[in-house]
Amino acid sequence: MPETPHAPTLIRTLPSWLLGRAAARGRALVAEALAEEGLRMWHHVVLAAASDHQPVAQAELARSVALDPKDVVGILNDLQKDGYVRREPHPEDRRKNAVRLTPEGERLLARCAAAADRANDALLEGFSARERADFLALLERAARV
Repeated sequence: MPETPHAPTLIRTLPSWLLGRAAARGRALVAEALAEEGLRMWHHVVLAAASDHQPVAQAELARSVALDPKDVVGILNDLQKDGYVRREPHPEDRRKNAVRLTPEGERLLARCAAAADRANDALLEGFSARERADFLALLERAARV
């Protein structure tokens, strides 16, 4: 991502500004890597969350990724059309739809995880292993995760 030439020095020293720039670069790298696998960022997020919680009700899936349920339905429609997820009655409440990954969805998720790892390696290129660990620990503290 090109450097913003006119950003005032004061702004460029703010942690929030630097974090935003790093996040934008990271998102761009990951989005590009996912695109090579034929997937968009939010589709990857929903696919990963569905994998983590399957079988998961659509409404719970939407809450877990902090997206509007209507947006999640559209993403799930795309993923189902492409054969990556299936919806079926939830085993605990048959009034709800549960989402599960198909075997092809599991394979796609593994490829996307590897692609995202490569993108994050590019983001942190030049960091030593110790610097990466420290940086991630500091980010987790700042993000309060």
